[in-house]
Amino acid sequence: MDMKVNSAVFERLIPLNALRPSRRNARQSGGTSIKQLARSIERVGLLQNLTVTDSGDGRHYEVEAGKRRLKALLLLARRRKLSKTHEVRCLVIPDTAARTASLTENTQREAMHPADEFEAFRALVEEGKSIEDIAADFGVTPLTVQRRLRLANVSPRLIADYRKEQVSLEQLMALSVTDDHVAQEAAFYDAPEWQRDARALREHLTREDVDAGRDAVARFVGFEAYEADGGGFRRDLFADEGQGVYLNDRPLLDKLAADKLAACATEVEAESWAWIEVVPRSTPSELYAFQRIQPKRRKPTVKEDRHIARLQKRIGQIEDALNAEDSGIEEAEANTLVEEHERLSAELATVAQSLAVYSAKAKATAGVVVSVDGQGRAVVHRGLVREADAKQAHAPEGSGEIADKGGKQAKANPSVSEKLARALSAHRTAALQAEMARQPVVALAAVIHPLALQVFYDARYAVSPVQIACRVQDKLDRYALDLPGTAAISALMEAKQAWQAKLPAEAEGLFSALREMEHADLLSLLAVCAACCIDAVSPRETDAKANELAAALNLDMAQWWTATAAGYFAQVSKARIFEAIQSFAPEYVKQLGLCKRPELAARAEQLAAGKGWLPEMLKRAA
Repeated sequence: MDMKVNSAVFERLIPLNALRPSRRNARQSGGTSIKQLARSIERVGLLQNLTVTDSGDGRHYEVEAGKRRLKALLLLARRRKLSKTHEVRCLVIPDTAARTASLTENTQREAMHPADEFEAFRALVEEGKSIEDIAADFGVTPLTVQRRLRLANVSPRLIADYRKEQVSLEQLMALSVTDDHVAQEAAFYDAPEWQRDARALREHLTREDVDAGRDAVARFVGFEAYEADGGGFRRDLFADEGQGVYLNDRPLLDKLAADKLAACATEVEAESWAWIEVVPRSTPSELYAFQRIQPKRRKPTVKEDRHIARLQKRIGQIEDALNAEDSGIEEAEANTLVEEHERLSAELATVAQSLAVYSAKAKATAGVVVSVDGQGRAVVHRGLVREADAKQAHAPEGSGEIADKGGKQAKANPSVSEKLARALSAHRTAALQAEMARQPVVALAAVIHPLALQVFYDARYAVSPVQIACRVQDKLDRYALDLPGTAAISALMEAKQAWQAKLPAEAEGLFSALREMEHADLLSLLAVCAACCIDAVSPRETDAKANELAAALNLDMAQWWTATAAGYFAQVSKARIFEAIQSFAPEYVKQLGLCKRPELAARAEQLAAGKGWLPEMLKRAA
């Protein structure tokens, strides 16, 4: 589509692969924020056209003004966010005016503020123009138009501060997740400055909702089924594809999950367990309260053995294809392979589960919880024994021996050393500290907990991970040498430094400063202080004193800890390493059988990368 301005200057849509930078561009330095600019263009489109000249070769145009924008567009094309032939809106000028145009853009011209364009798009809609027509007129996608309209609907106060550069575009996009101007302003202006990043703002505004992309139960039910049943939701138009949908009817979601799990429970009834419960959201700490019956593992039949081998072979082929650096796989094909990998892995787990055999005596006392696992799949937890029934469930080892609450047989040796247990629990402590520092409501409950224990209960027999005497736990690296520089340590340090800058330099003025603080600021400060007092370090793998706190904080250790050779695999037995590899890369177990432990630990680290695998000790917090 061409729009003539005069015979020499006109606008035109030009394919991205026909554009190249001009050597005459006046800006020869800068460009340090190309990634940020690319993210902005991906979210709201190109807000300012490029200025180009015809190269004369009949195929290309040279960009005289807009070098950074071109780099950002090319970056999006390399990331497959845009096609190579994506049409870019350009102003074509005569070759003789090229250097002048470039210099003018970089020294004199004041670009239209993005907020002006947001509001202009809204005015066009109010005049009766359709989103599709606006998209066609401006050479952008309908989604880009919808995103700009969403930004135009943000609180006028916030838009005004955006114009003053007191609010960033990223913050504006996060705030647009709701249309409630009061909620938008409260989320931004009532929060401490260090809690105003886009992620924190989005989390604050959606804290009562269920993230359909991250919540396992939501993935299990499926958005279509939830919507078909009348469930309410809202969309974050600036989220990546497949993300940013927030469900606001949790009871309906859980009911749909329970109904769907009921079919699975009906199948389990044929196994003759003493009891069966359907619990869509069974937390690790809740399951940990049960004792467990250890099953026998029967030998697979020839047919099952062949089926397992086929599954493992195909899973290995898929992983090789996805991990190959020069595979040339398109995004759609990669997504198909990932889905096939997940389906085959679930099938392999089902086959493994079918090899577990429980005795009739064990089933007479033990039961089953049918739930949803972290991947959004139905999972059956068999062999669970309630505390009251535990004394009735005695049987020889291998045919139903009662295990302890962690799921290990009571007479078994610890799976990790005391040294490693301390290191892992130190990492968990750091993660708990980082999470609590940004969750003031949980922090308030955690601080009141030890006080109430001492006032209302016999505190000698009660424990709390929060030491109310405020013994600051800032020497965790003595237990885990790899802790310094981790995400958890960095997150807590940033929160502490932000408050350090706000508090009085001398202790004498602290109480007065606290008295003058807003309620929200006091809660935020409380969260940071309480976080620094958490002590969950333990030499015992089965220590459960921080489990309730971890559950309240929704702690996912996969976000804070990654298994490495030095940090885990080199400190456990070969059997334990193979057990881990079996869970995240089962197809490699046989070929690694002859490896010595150092080599095996290194290979395990490589195979575990990106899998989110956690040892049993950290899973209870997941």
